Amino acid sequence: MAITSSAKKAIRSSAKKHVYNLRRKSAVYGATKSLTQAVAAKDVKKAESLLPAAYAAIDKARKTGVIKANTASRKKSRLAGLIKRSKA
Repeated sequence: MAITSSAKKAIRSSAKKHVYNLRRKSAVYGATKSLTQAVAAKDVKKAESLLPAAYAAIDKARKTGVIKANTASRKKSRLAGLIKRSKA
């Protein structure tokens, strides 16, 4: 257990950040999962309408440092490619 007051404060702030980061990460996961489910159900129009929301969730996670820049662009590229392949 932390002894100094600064260490106790660091534990508290770390716990708050942990909750925030989990929320961001689960938003990315939920957005990508709903999009991939729409593609699997052959509903391309719904998938295309979900793409901006997925991009927004990924960009917010990137901006706050929850995921790295290359990870964000890889996820966005794969989602766009998934839709493009399902159209063909």
